[in-house]
Amino acid sequence: MEELVSRIQKDGNVLGEGVLKVDSFVTHQVDPELMEKIGARFAEVFTESGITKVVTIEASGIAPALYAAKQLDVPMIFARKAKSLTMDEELLTSSVYSFTKQVTSTISISRKFLNNEDKVLIIDDFLANGQAAKGLIELCRQAGAQVEAVGIVIEKSFQDGRQLLEDMGIRVVSLARIASLADGEVAFREADA
Repeated sequence: MEELVSRIQKDGNVLGEGVLKVDSFVTHQVDPELMEKIGARFAEVFTESGITKVVTIEASGIAPALYAAKQLDVPMIFARKAKSLTMDEELLTSSVYSFTKQVTSTISISRKFLNNEDKVLIIDDFLANGQAAKGLIELCRQAGAQVEAVGIVIEKSFQDGRQLLEDMGIRVVSLARIASLADGEVAFREADA
């Protein structure tokens, strides 16, 4: 997606060999026009897949997932990282390690929102080591739901997340794929969509 790549080139900030900061348009401040285009692109790719739910993890995955769900005309569910007092029903849970935050979180979704009739598109902002997507896949599988694919806004292709997901039999579709962040420069490889 050329507009996304251009925005990363313009506003992305390389903080180190493995860290790309995109907080001015994805992870802290959100550009709603760009997110709407990202959601529309995911919907275009998956329009014939029979998706019944879009699933993400809080917080930065919510914006692109919501726009994709709107375009696909299906509900969006986000896994919570902390249990709310109002979440008293049976929960699907999984543990997820965050490379960026250096912490393991237990994520959860209410069992009433996913079932064995659902065909799920997982959307997330970044794919690095694949742990967030893996945790979401585990939640979906606990519910008996079928994961059609994982849609990623920005993939760090130099890390092993894609391989982990593909080894699980999951299709990965990334809109921007980063080959390297060496020497403070973002180098891209061809994206999936």
